[in-house]
Amino acid sequence: MAPPQGKNPADDIRTHEVKGIRRRSLLAGVAALGVAGTTSACSRVATADTGDGGHLLEQLRAKGVVRLGLAGEQPYGYIGKDGKMTGSAPAIAERIFKRLGVDRVEPFATEFGSLIGGLNSLQFDCVAAGMYITPERCGQVIFADPEYQMRDAFIVPKGNPKNLRTYKDIARTGARMATGVGYAEIDYAKEAGVEHITTLPDQLAGLLAVEQGRVDVFVGTAVTVRNVVKETGSTKAEGTPEVTPYMDGKPVIDVGAFAFRSPETHLRDAFNRELRTMKRSGELLEVMRPFGFTKDQMTTITAEEKCKP
Repeated sequence: MAPPQGKNPADDIRTHEVKGIRRRSLLAGVAALGVAGTTSACSRVATADTGDGGHLLEQLRAKGVVRLGLAGEQPYGYIGKDGKMTGSAPAIAERIFKRLGVDRVEPFATEFGSLIGGLNSLQFDCVAAGMYITPERCGQVIFADPEYQMRDAFIVPKGNPKNLRTYKDIARTGARMATGVGYAEIDYAKEAGVEHITTLPDQLAGLLAVEQGRVDVFVGTAVTVRNVVKETGSTKAEGTPEVTPYMDGKPVIDVGAFAFRSPETHLRDAFNRELRTMKRSGELLEVMRPFGFTKDQMTTITAEEKCKP
């Protein structure tokens, strides 16, 4: 991870307050829940690929609980101000797993870059973090069909003094850019020729860095950017309209989905059946709307389509 510009942003982030809740408290809640997931009474089970689609769904039904890997990113999966798990992905998981005969969902918080490793080392049962589907990730896990599609947006100083509307604008102006660890936006920025890229823990850290002038722009998903600017009531920063990234000269619209261990196709397929029913009835949008999603973020793209190189 590249070092941040200037002083360590964590020094300021730890004391930054958002509507009366210290980020230190939020992060402590995430850590505590992560530890709780580690010491859960749910025993780990082998998931060797025997070619029969796996037996995890039956095991989850017997235990009555499924462990969800979260990355602490709004609006996908995070710990709310009340210390409880929330986000679009956990909300979807609660409905689908209950219909699959698993009554309770349990959070396991970790860093975004550790989600796939944690899933495959049996720390939790699925990734519920709005993870983008990429061909590279498709070689490590299996994805359900996407629950949303997403473009990017920028957090910039009020008035957008550098007039940053595209990744090319960031490169052209030599603006100092920040984004999250492991985010797809890193590759989009490099593709556009951006040279100064810093990684920060999350969108709140990004907003603070922009407000304090340590970076010129923080890049994230459109809903994430929109939510953090709105919820903090920032008077020093603003979100831009949606931005379409490009790779190999082609526009990219990313999609996010639940991820499962590769042998567990039986569980993934059962999850997909319920998800598709929610899409057809409009229930999926109903569940996701409170977290900032709109009809524009709904998609019929399949995981199979997005896994193609």
